[in-house]
Order: sequence, then structure tokens, then C-alpha cells
Amino acid sequence: MTPSSDDENALRSACTRFLVGHGNRPTSELLADIDPATEMDRYGEGGVVAELESEVSDVLGKPAAVFLPTGVMAQQATLRVHADRRARRTIVGHPACHLDWREGRGYERLHGLTFRQAGELRLPLTLEALESVAEPPAALLIELPQRDLGGFIPSWEDLLAQVDWGRQRGGAVHLDGARLWEAAAGYERSPAEVAALFDTVYVSFYKGLGAVGGCCVAGPADVVAEVREWRGRHGGTVFGLWPYAASCLTSLRRRLPRMAEYHRHAGAIADALRDLPGAEIVPDPPPTSHLHLHLHRREEELRAAALHLARDEKIWTFAHWFDCDTPSVQRIECPVGDATLGFSPEEVRRIVSYLLSHEG
Repeated sequence: MTPSSDDENALRSACTRFLVGHGNRPTSELLADIDPATEMDRYGEGGVVAELESEVSDVLGKPAAVFLPTGVMAQQATLRVHADRRARRTIVGHPACHLDWREGRGYERLHGLTFRQAGELRLPLTLEALESVAEPPAALLIELPQRDLGGFIPSWEDLLAQVDWGRQRGGAVHLDGARLWEAAAGYERSPAEVAALFDTVYVSFYKGLGAVGGCCVAGPADVVAEVREWRGRHGGTVFGLWPYAASCLTSLRRRLPRMAEYHRHAGAIADALRDLPGAEIVPDPPPTSHLHLHLHRREEELRAAALHLARDEKIWTFAHWFDCDTPSVQRIECPVGDATLGFSPEEVRRIVSYLLSHEG
């Protein structure tokens, strides 16, 4: 009998070790990230919100930053500002970008923008793909790293060429940097060095950094001021944003310095898995700590093995997986974080081997 979602949640709660990210952090731990001495904001002004915005603008080397509760809101607002300033409506980006895949096409429904795909779904964005677009863009949207391609990042030279394409055509160049922290470590550069290539940068605090939620957009002061106004129009300027901002600030300070360590551990895990039959690292070697695995096993068999491991060893492996256009292969995201560092590469190999072979 297939376990219910309640059964799975109970199994997850009973586990004591977690393979991916920062683990299953209870509300008490998340709330502990909020300093009792936190200074409150008022409708997004002052207090810890202003402190976070100042620190993010410094980290990214941009004149200004604004805090928003969601990335969906942040990127739609930013692209709207770029489009209005250029009297253009077309945003150019990769077919698998979050903006087009996972946001109900809000950019179109709310802002009248048009998304123009460049390149192929399963292949990284290239300069050649961009050069096939003749239409002048309002903005070029680049995602670093590309989540659905296994945390892929282009070479630094390719990235420079793509940015130059957008600028030569009069468009703004915007970075979907939800995982910029991981991309910067992959390039062995600071976040500011990467951000310097772009007009505006969106960064998330709950993904690789493990905050409760929230994000920032950084860029020129006048653009950021307009994004701040759009935050209000979207209903994102709630009376108090301070609990989110305080969690974000703690997580930024705690985990940004560890990004290179996460990346090294991802590489060591890839080394341990490379010759394991039925397991494939994509891309190999992993360019960032956002590791992807392709496991050659049917979904129901993999799921059963994962739940057996949770029950028998109190180890929770993967929250979910995606098919790879064939039922016999599952794509798994394995972002490396604090919890992952608790597993040696050899132990990860044993766990993945178990998932691939266990019959129960």
C-alpha cells in the first residue's frame, strides 16, 4: 500500500538526519534566527529591513536594494520598470526560466509583457541562441545558476558575451540570482563581481541561505525606488516585514561564507558517485553546490526505497523528484547545505546505492 502524505510527513518528522540542504529545520530553530533585539520596520521602512537592504547593496556592489516578500513579485516589478523605461514589452530568456514556467505567466497577465524564448529547453542558453532573436528586448533575463539544468553556469567568457548582446540591443540585463550565492562560488568570484555585469539583480534568502523567506532586488537607486513603489502596488508592503528581514540577515551572514565549502562537498560527492551504476551527475562535474542526480529507477521503486531508509535508519533523502522524460529515470535535486555536510561522500554513495537497489 502506498503511504499517504500524512504517513510520509510523520516519517520525515521522525528522521534525525537529512541529506539535502540545511535539513528539516523546525519553527523553533527558524524563529531563533530572529534576534530578540531586532528593530522593527514600519511598512517596509527603517529597522532591520533598512539594515538588510544596506548590507545587500554592499555585498552586491550596487547603489541600492529593496526587500520584497517574494521573488515572483520582485522580478515582475523589476522587469516592468525596465520595459516602461524603454517603451518595449519583450523579455528574452531561456525556455526553462522560472518566470515563464512557474509563475502563471504573471508578467503577461499583470504587466502586459511578452516572454521571448531563446534556445532549447534542455540545453544551456548560448550567444548563438540569443543572436537568433531580431526583436529588440526590453530586458535580457539570465538565470544563474540554471536550476532545471542541474545548476549549470556558462563560462565567464560566455556570460560576458550574453550580457553584451543584451546591452548592444538597448535592453536592460537582469539577473535571476535566486541562487547567485552558489553561482558566485562556482565562478570563484565574489557576488559583487558577478552582480557588476548586470543592471539589476534579484537574490533569494530562503533557498541556498535557508531563511524563512524573502528576497531583494539591487541596482541603480532610481530603478530600485520604482521597484519599491511596485512592491506597494502588488500588496507586498505589509505593516511589518521585520521577521522575514531579520531571518534573511542572519542567514546571509551565517551561510554566505560557507558557499565555497558547499561547492567543494558537492564535487566530492560527485567523485564518490561517478562510477556507481545507475547514478549520473548532471552536469558533471557539478559547477555549483546545487547538485542534480539522475537515478535509473522507476518512481514507485525509488520512493519505496527512500521511505524504507527513512523508517529503518532515520535518514531523509529527497523531498521530491522529477521524471527525465522516461519513467525509468528520475531527476533529483540535491542542494548541498549544512545538513549535507554531515554526510561523508562515502556515506552518500552508500545511501544512493541503497536507493537504487533496495527491494522491500
